[in-house]
Amino acid sequence: MWRETEACTRVKLSVVDRGRRAAGGLRRPPTGTLDPVTRELRTFLTFQGGRATEALDLYRSVFDDFELVSVSHYGPDGPGAEGTIIAARFRLAGSEFGCADSPIDHPWGFTPAVSLWIECTDDTEQQRLFDRLSEDGQVYMPLGDYGFSPRFGWVGDPFGVTWQLNLG
Repeated sequence: MWRETEACTRVKLSVVDRGRRAAGGLRRPPTGTLDPVTRELRTFLTFQGGRATEALDLYRSVFDDFELVSVSHYGPDGPGAEGTIIAARFRLAGSEFGCADSPIDHPWGFTPAVSLWIECTDDTEQQRLFDRLSEDGQVYMPLGDYGFSPRFGWVGDPFGVTWQLNLG
């Protein structure tokens, strides 16, 4: 069941919420607000093969505003390999990300279906990011005019994380 809020945002009601509404206990939130069910939204990157530290080192060298907020590592008693990352938090362009080295080998990896979008302010910076992130990675769309942007490129870094670089 969906309900429209004042801001025309669709919010799916849980079974509990539907029951509370039927009992007269669910009220419409004040204009411009939603029920506080989500505390935080952060992109989380799961690395395999113990490559999270290597990825963080690349991102630190590529992005001037990279900030490592926190990091914890596995010790000798695992379950991950000693020295690999249990969890890390970092910031790029004002957004916070999380990452970890999975101690489990998964049959999946990163996919281009989900990528990180970067608005570049000039073509020199866009070219630098394109070159650095695609080095030992993959180019999905070379820098060019695709009709929706004067200059756009899409790359996968050496770890499989994909980046869409837009000149805005």
